[in-house]
Amino acid sequence: MKTASLFLAAAILFAKTAPAQAPPQPADHDHSQMHAAPTNLKVLPKTLTGDQVHELMEGWEAALGAHCSTCHTANPNNIGPNGRPRLNYADDSKPEKATARLMYKMTQDINENYVSMVPNSQFPVTCGTCHRGHLGPEPFVAPPEHHDATPTAAPATPPK
Repeated sequence: MKTASLFLAAAILFAKTAPAQAPPQPADHDHSQMHAAPTNLKVLPKTLTGDQVHELMEGWEAALGAHCSTCHTANPNNIGPNGRPRLNYADDSKPEKATARLMYKMTQDINENYVSMVPNSQFPVTCGTCHRGHLGPEPFVAPPEHHDATPTAAPATPPK
């Protein structure tokens, strides 16, 4: 649990240091319900407050270039003041929410079992490490100068 707390603190720090350009807020981003106590935490520590979960989720939104509605379903029985359905944060019916939980566990594993073993590793792996503001991470393409480089052969040893 100590490592999970460390990862959570790093994730919250990442959320606070995310780029100033946050994604535009969609119309379904209802702030009146955002800080309610969480009721369905399965991978995050159950001791988190609504404010802590909200802060963490905002960081994930920025890192993924996503919106709350990417993982959370609209509740047609709970209409907000803007006339649109509020989101049901506890509902697990969207596959994206299961994927987010899996990816969170993956980053925890990487940080606990690999990054923590690297001397002087100061930065944990976060959603933004791979996603960099895109819901589907873009594949890495090495710069052209690295593709065409051929290894230099060792100098030949003169015969004796």
